[in-house]
Amino acid sequence: MIAGLDGLRFQHWQTSLREDGVLVLSFDRADAAVNTFSQDVLIELDSLLERLAMDPPKGLVLASAKPSGFIAGADIKEFAEFDVKGTVGDAIRRGQQVFQRLAELPCPTVAAIHGFCMGGGTEISLACDYRIASKSPSTRIGLPEVKLGIYPGWGGSVRLPRLVGAPSAFDMMLTGRSLSASAARATGLVDKTAEEPVLVDEAAKLALRGGARPFKQRFMAWASNTWAARQALAPMLVKQVARKARKDHYPAPYALINTWKRAGGGIQSLLSAERKSVVKLSSTPTARNLIRVFFLQERLKSQGGKDHDIARVHVVGAGVMGGDIAAWSAYKGFEVTVQDREQRFIDGALSRGRALFEKKVKDEGKREQVNARLRGDLAGDAVAGADLVIEAIIENPEAKRELYATLEPKMKADALLTTNTSSIPLTELREHIQRPAQFAGLHYFNPVALMPLVEIIDHDQVAEATRKRLASFCRAIDKLPVPVAGTPGFLVNRVLFPYMLEAATAFSEGIPGAAIDKAAVKFGMPMGPIELIDTVGLDVAAGVGAELAPFLGLQVPASLGNIETGRRGKKDGQGLYKWEQTDKGSKPVKPEVAKDYKAPADLEDRLILPLLNEAVACLHDGVVADADLLDAGVIFGTGFAPFRGGPIQYIRETGAAKLVEKLKALQASHGERFAPRPGWDNPALHD
Repeated sequence: MIAGLDGLRFQHWQTSLREDGVLVLSFDRADAAVNTFSQDVLIELDSLLERLAMDPPKGLVLASAKPSGFIAGADIKEFAEFDVKGTVGDAIRRGQQVFQRLAELPCPTVAAIHGFCMGGGTEISLACDYRIASKSPSTRIGLPEVKLGIYPGWGGSVRLPRLVGAPSAFDMMLTGRSLSASAARATGLVDKTAEEPVLVDEAAKLALRGGARPFKQRFMAWASNTWAARQALAPMLVKQVARKARKDHYPAPYALINTWKRAGGGIQSLLSAERKSVVKLSSTPTARNLIRVFFLQERLKSQGGKDHDIARVHVVGAGVMGGDIAAWSAYKGFEVTVQDREQRFIDGALSRGRALFEKKVKDEGKREQVNARLRGDLAGDAVAGADLVIEAIIENPEAKRELYATLEPKMKADALLTTNTSSIPLTELREHIQRPAQFAGLHYFNPVALMPLVEIIDHDQVAEATRKRLASFCRAIDKLPVPVAGTPGFLVNRVLFPYMLEAATAFSEGIPGAAIDKAAVKFGMPMGPIELIDTVGLDVAAGVGAELAPFLGLQVPASLGNIETGRRGKKDGQGLYKWEQTDKGSKPVKPEVAKDYKAPADLEDRLILPLLNEAVACLHDGVVADADLLDAGVIFGTGFAPFRGGPIQYIRETGAAKLVEKLKALQASHGERFAPRPGWDNPALHD
């Protein structure tokens, strides 16, 4: 019967019987560039495993037939459809049953992992007896389900702690972090690593010969999963999670820990507990919104293709933003030159670039190659050969226009000129530009290495080809591009600054900064607005605020006026807070709030409603094409609480009419800045 399976190609699976008697089962999902588990894939695999159980080969190697990677996980689109239909439980049960059938095969099984191995891909590998991973840098193994508001539900949360021990398992599952092949080998997640060309051969050898795990790994796997260990470890894990995520915001990590702590019995009992918990989580607003955010991210990725014809990048302005843009571009493979008025500014940018490369590129030989791609260019000689020029000088329209007049005559005919302005309308900047069709904005966010979004800023004369090339460039440097209109503040700053200005106003009124920050974090913001102002820099916040305030009909509060030298925030060690250096970088020292202090009851509304109000106005004004792009831009550009799905999604869930009433109440008690902006009657707010 095994010989009868040799060389067969099913819809999604291929079989090949080796001379040594090992059967290679290769996953090749039909009509897809990437392997993901859909229900029809699982049904086909189930029937194959049923046949193998009756007539097993000497060994089974599970591999991918796609060069793009092993398995990306479950089909998220299908999973979302099951949530709508109420059939998530059936889908999870099927995955558990198929993977358990694999685990029970009466022959040795090995997962041969090359490239990405995520979610369900990692879970099916855990159902095998052994795992071998390629040494390629592209190999990454992870369980990122927590980022979707759930946790591994096809047996992964049961098998991983028993394989690598609870501490290592929960570090993976609670963070969603992925591991390289060598890191996975060190934890015991994989048994062996090999070069990619011989991966299947080595997997077959492992299936035939077997392999013993080190005693220390086996002992940790057993000792950390006893009843007593679970009772002791679980509270520690909860405390660890609580430092980063509130239970009412992100329930999945807490549910994962609790299920592991309480579950007992045989494998079917453990799988049942896992399934019930994950099914319950899948219907929470958090899971639905995080899955929505996943699709928003995929949409931003789709904005750019692979063709950009950009190899050489020239950055003018070696300050924090310009220097970091240059370093990131070099890190991502581009030849980059940095220009400024004085060599000392360039030297600072090159030094910060080296620090980034040291952190990101562990191989010293490759690090030198990356370093060589970033060069100083005081005279600006490299402008003539650049495919993309990025201006990142001071926020002064006249200074920028003067610079463009000197740059453009030196540039190649097909080169693109862009600005990293954070607030100036592009119609003000394109005056006297010779080729406005090849001029646009590329607005990065600080810190460049961490913030995923780049706004591609439009104006009335930019060419579609320019937009496409810039979107493709953004994808090439692993950034998410969002196209926005070139009106003041664009999208992210226009939405964010009413929130920050209101926080600064509250601070000027005497409300403690720590209380203001606490209210915002309670809502779900990644950091409080007072800490954010210090992080951005009071000078930058005041500058952008002055640019936007007249346009938005707002006032810049006293706390952002008359900024003293040496008191600009985090970069000076003193701003609205004092900042102290720690091993992990600068940390704000927030004055303690008196124990009997009670923050105003409307403080959270005062902070969040201006942001929502301006988001509605941006949608009304056509700053972005639709509500989904607005939510995506604000989430990835500001860190707006992902579990809420974005400002527009939050308005839909809360109710537009209810929020308008709150705005009117704030307007009555605090002034006209809270007047509802145009657009609250938009049908997009009532989907």
